Amino acid sequence: MSTQHDAPHDSRRNHGMFRTKTVEQSILDTEEPEHALKKSLSVLDLTVFGVGVVIGTGIFVLTGKIAKEQAGPAVAVSFVVAGVVCALAALCYAEFASTVPVAGSAYTFSYASLGELPAWIIGWDLILELALGCAVVAVGWSGYVRELLDGAGWHLPSGLAGTHEGHFGFDLLACILVLVLTGILVLGMKLSSRVTAVVVGIKVTVVLLVIIAGAFLISGANYEPFVPPSRTSEAGGGLAAPLAELIFGFAPSNFGVMGIFAAAAVVFFAFIGFDIVATAAEETRNPQRDVPRGILGSLAICTVLYVAVSVVVTGMEKYSKLSTDAPLADAFKDLGHPFFADLISFGAAVGLTSVCLILLLGQSRVFFAMSRDGLLPRVFSRSHPRYGTPYRSTIALGVVVAVVSGFTSIDILAELVNIGTLFAFVVVAVGVIILRRARPDLPRSFRTPWVPVVPVLSVLASLWLMLNLPAETWVRFAIWMAAGFVIYFLYGRSHSRLGLRNRQAVRD
Repeated sequence: MSTQHDAPHDSRRNHGMFRTKTVEQSILDTEEPEHALKKSLSVLDLTVFGVGVVIGTGIFVLTGKIAKEQAGPAVAVSFVVAGVVCALAALCYAEFASTVPVAGSAYTFSYASLGELPAWIIGWDLILELALGCAVVAVGWSGYVRELLDGAGWHLPSGLAGTHEGHFGFDLLACILVLVLTGILVLGMKLSSRVTAVVVGIKVTVVLLVIIAGAFLISGANYEPFVPPSRTSEAGGGLAAPLAELIFGFAPSNFGVMGIFAAAAVVFFAFIGFDIVATAAEETRNPQRDVPRGILGSLAICTVLYVAVSVVVTGMEKYSKLSTDAPLADAFKDLGHPFFADLISFGAAVGLTSVCLILLLGQSRVFFAMSRDGLLPRVFSRSHPRYGTPYRSTIALGVVVAVVSGFTSIDILAELVNIGTLFAFVVVAVGVIILRRARPDLPRSFRTPWVPVVPVLSVLASLWLMLNLPAETWVRFAIWMAAGFVIYFLYGRSHSRLGLRNRQAVRD
């Protein structure tokens, strides 16, 4: 096996903003006692994490909403298309995670292949993405729990029920949820995985019960036509319009064959999160074998569940009659089965708990990895002496997310920068090609098939989905990235441990 000393040396790439951190050095840094994470996860734990973060309320809402608005019964095909796009990215993640089994996911992979500045950009982006995503989920969970409490006759004071419908308040439930989950993450990954396993078990059981019950209520007539005739979409103009429409000037269409692909660009976001499995690579007992299995296994399970639910919801009720707020629950109510509607609400509330937990886990690991490399203050990269968790970064980010979720309305939080995940997919795919050429000697227990074809297809598919995002999302993304550049040049570049090592080597 190659060592740090016999790794190929490229002076051009070892200095400046695009200096790369060798795989060997990345792995060596994980062995520092004060900055090491405890290895306790199995392939089952990783698969549960993947399913836990991907399957949320979207499975009960998005399937019916997109069927009504964009694809009709063919929404099942849209989920398959989106699953294939994710699989292309997953294959690239699997190779990197097995080659560089270090916390940080796309950030760490970028550091080893593209260089420090691209790695910073990805890490900076992922922290925002996961932090705001967790806050969105916590606020959504709070709404479900308040409904359940109201149904039981328990009412929270309006000042503690969050900000909604013009009323300003503190969302106590969302804040408490984030703080409790933060505590669980600090106490150890094994405890976190056990809590997640219980929650995911309940959630998947509810989904399967809904699928089985709904299967007996399907009417074949509701599938006709399976691909409704195409019609021009009435999407908003200006910055709210997809960037592709503004660039190429074409009018997007709903339904028809193109509607299937347009819907795929939307339902793709239901799969976001499987890549978080890669952030736990450093805490996995056998990462070279188990991380690829966890990533691909969780993605396969989630695709099957999404397709099954979409087939059931469009078979139970004509796609044009589905509601957009709670299509699956309302379909059961319309057919005289309110029990299953309540079961769906319960499953959604329980399911969001695991989504929130895993988003917190992912962002704390990215933050920890960046801190360990010196790009963020090193004080956050200490691991707990007893529990072996990145407790300082977990607590710091947990408190920030708890405050954000307590004081912000879900409408504002929902402007999540989804573009960041697709950007990370592009970078990881490009990184696979670059590292194959730069370091063909590296041991790879999992190899992405058909390189460079699969990574190139992943890049093209991700870019196509990015172009289908509103132009205003690109504007927000650019503003956040600009802030990231400022922080990197003011702090990260001069405090980088890799930069310090290189400067020391030059002096020696």
